[in-house]
Amino acid sequence: MPSSLERQFIRLEVISGQNLQVPSERVPAGIYVSINVNSRRRWKSAIKVLSSDESVAWGDTATLSLDASSKLSLDIRASFELARILGNGEVIGELEMTWDELLDHGDEPFNLSFPPVRGDCPSLTLKAALVHSCDNQDSALLDSIVDCEIGRDADAGHARFAEYNEGENDLDDAVEHFQLVVDQCPVDHPDRAAALTNLAWARLKGYIEGDFQDIDSVTCLFREALELRPQGHPDHPLSLYYLTEALTWRYLKQRTAVYIHESAQLYCKLLLLCPEGTHLRSIATGKNGVEYVIDECNNLPIDVSDGGIHLRRIVLQLCPPGHQNRPKTLNKLSSALRSRFKRYGSIDDLDECIEFRREVVSLCPEGHTDHDTYTNNLAYSLQYRFDHQGKSHDLDEAISLYEEVLLLRPDRHKYRDTLLDNLGRALGARFRQRGDVDDVNRAISLRREALTLCPAGNSSRDKVLNNLAIVLQDRYDEFDTNEDLDEAIYLHRESLQLRRHDHPDRYRGLCNLSSALSSRFMKTHNNEDIEEAIRLCKESLEALPSLHPERYTSYMCLQEAYLSRYRVQHKSADLLLAVDNFRLASRHPNQGFPNRIVIALNWVRQAEVYQHESALEAYQICLELFDNHVMTRSSIISRREAATAFHDAQSLPVDAASCAIHCDNLRQAVELVEQGRGQQWSLASRLRTPLEDLESTSPELARKLSELCKSLSDAQGSAASTDRAAADRAATEYRLLTKQWDAAVAEIRNLQAFSRFLLPLLYDDLQAAARYGPVIILIASQYSCSAIIVPTSGEPHHVPLPSVTLTDLNNLKDRFARAIRHASIMGPKVPRNDLIVLLRTVWYEIMLPIVNVLQHDLKLKFYSRIWLCPTAAFTSIPLHAAHPFQTNADRSKEPCLEDLYICSYTPTLSALVRSRRMMKSRVTPSFATIGQSQPGAGKGKALLAVDSELELVRKLVPVTANRTTISGDAATRAGALVALEENTWVHLACHGKQDPTQPYDSHFVMRDGPLTLLDIMEKDIPHAEFAFLSACHTAVGDKETPDEVIHLAAGLQFSGFKSVVGTLWEVDDAVAKHVVEAFYKNMFKDLEDGGDMDCTKAAWALNRATHAVKTKVPLEQRMVFVHIGV
Repeated sequence: MPSSLERQFIRLEVISGQNLQVPSERVPAGIYVSINVNSRRRWKSAIKVLSSDESVAWGDTATLSLDASSKLSLDIRASFELARILGNGEVIGELEMTWDELLDHGDEPFNLSFPPVRGDCPSLTLKAALVHSCDNQDSALLDSIVDCEIGRDADAGHARFAEYNEGENDLDDAVEHFQLVVDQCPVDHPDRAAALTNLAWARLKGYIEGDFQDIDSVTCLFREALELRPQGHPDHPLSLYYLTEALTWRYLKQRTAVYIHESAQLYCKLLLLCPEGTHLRSIATGKNGVEYVIDECNNLPIDVSDGGIHLRRIVLQLCPPGHQNRPKTLNKLSSALRSRFKRYGSIDDLDECIEFRREVVSLCPEGHTDHDTYTNNLAYSLQYRFDHQGKSHDLDEAISLYEEVLLLRPDRHKYRDTLLDNLGRALGARFRQRGDVDDVNRAISLRREALTLCPAGNSSRDKVLNNLAIVLQDRYDEFDTNEDLDEAIYLHRESLQLRRHDHPDRYRGLCNLSSALSSRFMKTHNNEDIEEAIRLCKESLEALPSLHPERYTSYMCLQEAYLSRYRVQHKSADLLLAVDNFRLASRHPNQGFPNRIVIALNWVRQAEVYQHESALEAYQICLELFDNHVMTRSSIISRREAATAFHDAQSLPVDAASCAIHCDNLRQAVELVEQGRGQQWSLASRLRTPLEDLESTSPELARKLSELCKSLSDAQGSAASTDRAAADRAATEYRLLTKQWDAAVAEIRNLQAFSRFLLPLLYDDLQAAARYGPVIILIASQYSCSAIIVPTSGEPHHVPLPSVTLTDLNNLKDRFARAIRHASIMGPKVPRNDLIVLLRTVWYEIMLPIVNVLQHDLKLKFYSRIWLCPTAAFTSIPLHAAHPFQTNADRSKEPCLEDLYICSYTPTLSALVRSRRMMKSRVTPSFATIGQSQPGAGKGKALLAVDSELELVRKLVPVTANRTTISGDAATRAGALVALEENTWVHLACHGKQDPTQPYDSHFVMRDGPLTLLDIMEKDIPHAEFAFLSACHTAVGDKETPDEVIHLAAGLQFSGFKSVVGTLWEVDDAVAKHVVEAFYKNMFKDLEDGGDMDCTKAAWALNRATHAVKTKVPLEQRMVFVHIGV
């Protein structure tokens, strides 16, 4: 080297590297550059992570002294540790060159190429410059080359391993060197993890190539290394990767699922630690990494264990949105969830399955090769949920989706038979729910076509035979066609012959054939049929675990068989056995509520028919199941839909009470009729339960329950979405909240004095409703009609009504409806003879027997208050207006009911108890008059007397009350709601509309739109006291669910108004103001000289008002007003 270069330095910038492939093909922790200045000194760059394009960016600078040597050695090396490096790693490329060659490129970056590795030449981008000073950095930048045995052995192992990979050496040499390193690294040695990893990787390579057979020790070495590199360690991700490789290869060779399971779990952790763009991530996410694991996991058989489902969830984590395998992975997970639902009956699994299947369909729209399959799967799951929960919209959506897929699967499609069978199943279910004969006929036609596509030898033939037989039997049950039943039995037998004893669905065929044989036995009385039916059911039970959801079906078919045999042979033991199976089926915990309700209702019917002592138990189970079923629904409207889905269950509360009366248990009769009536109100009121007593005992539990009540209220308000996926999510959220609420309530019931918290009230609690006067419950049952009087104290009194039947009551209510309509077109002075006849009937047949007990047994004083609590058909009869219309010999008038007592109504005893409890706190009274005389086009005729009625009421209200009037343009829906919330007393005069199909849409007509019952129910107004509803149809419920008492007056009572005057039919506003005037004059009669406004006087004031206007107001317009509440 020229002497002129002495005492000079080269500043060398290592900018980047490209094509940096490791000869051994092992994934490195990082890459570094080493420059050996002489035999004792070298410079090393930082170890940088390799990018996915096999490049590295360093940007490191070395200032090197020019010594006597004219050459330097430049190496690129792979390090398998980011932290402390063991040895020098594996050589990727090495060059010797002179200083002049480095300086030959001026001050510009240049590429330096190395010998090829696997066909590509690694290269470095460098920049070199001559400088005259190094600022004394030489010693800081240059490391001493330390020669130690452990490093030499590690480097030798890397070199031998690279040669083995290139086919130039025996793997034993590499393993021997790596083993020597491990032997020199005891448990506490800082390089032990690196040594273990090197040895394990070499041995894994031998296992992959078939040179070594021992994979157990390899896996153990990787596990030990991973333990030494916990989360947070720089080399933790690489250790995770190495272990996944070992597990994946072990699965590949041994096909033991546990290894691919663990590999998937480790990949979930690994990918979170691998930044995008790194070489490790590109390898991990490649076709031989996580992609292989995903494919293999997706090809595993369905495993419904917790571990199997967990694996599917892990695989889904490996397929984030946008991943090509996400649809298939979602489908696999949803299938596993559906299978677990079939085995254990958890609705959470089925809901999640449907959620995932909706996502799959959205990811694979029409035109995608698998769209028809995924759509069919979604439809199938929706029908399962319909079977379990009875939601009609699930069935309708399933049928719609099946019809869509049918268009995508033409006649020769290989899966057309499955679709035809599925659609037939759905149509059969709709036929059983709605009775449309077209559905069952089409179901049979579709399944016959499916059968032609499944000839002998087809794997689906047994299923299609069974399913065709089911719909044929459905048609037989409806139309009693013997040919259908005979064919069904023939097809069931053929199906069973194709199902071996270990077939997973054999139990279904056994039950189905049993049911068909029981039906034929009732026709032919052939004992062989019924004996076989019983044997088949017992065999099906033996095939199922004790908590399998489908044991319900076996119990149901077995009770059918025993009951059939009892009907023919009249052996009491068969009836007992039938009842036992009724009990088992209705109490089976893993079956959906709708099916359990169906069997419990059947139990009730049969127990009544055969006068069996289990009838009362059956009623209790029915009511409990109804309560639990309705509570699962996430909106008020959907709860009513759930309650009305069982057409033969509307009379359940009164029939239960009638049964208890027959058993001489009047207390239980009161409890049962209360539990079953007003269910919608009682469920909603649970979320508004006062918690003062609980707060004094356990403030934390009170706070927890209060927050859950608010969350549930918010959730049920948002659960009416037309978007099915959104509605599903809302329902799932609601159910999760309900579970938390149930858990909190259970915790509260463990507290002393709270054991019956939010349970149905017992008689002693319900008797609080009669604190200020007896409550008369009028029971209209198909089995008997009677009344129960709940006195202020003591035992209830039963009042038989022997001359009244349910048919009589239905006729009576229809006659009242006609008489009221007729009276509305009569002149005011024309006698209402039809009404008089009917009211006389009510008096003598219904109310007089009750009055006799009140007078003679209870010694109730005249003008005392009584509360009427009518049920079923009684709710449509004006009981308060019962009148003998009789003149005595001395020309005195025989007193009517309202001459004797002050009558009020209550929807339920609980409603009255709740209103009384809320009377504890009183606030300064404020009075709002709300009127709308001009409702707008199409919303009803103008009410000409409304404005004068409002002015009249305003003048009669004491000046001590804060008075507000809202009318005209201000009487909007929002304005009326604000007035209801801000005032304690309200008078409302406008059109009232009852919705006969959806009672929650019943409403008051405001200027801009309806103020609905649902709007009112959503308000919680605990300070409210009194409301006068001078509008039509405000206190009459719907015909479909009369015992739910769903009307506007009840809604106001629920929202907080303790005392309400409502109307039973249409009000004539021209004459109603006379009743209104007389009412308020009596209501505020004694307040001229001071005193408090008292809402408990409303019943008395209404009684006085109707007496006062006899000469001004026709009979039907006096009767129309009723008082509800305290």
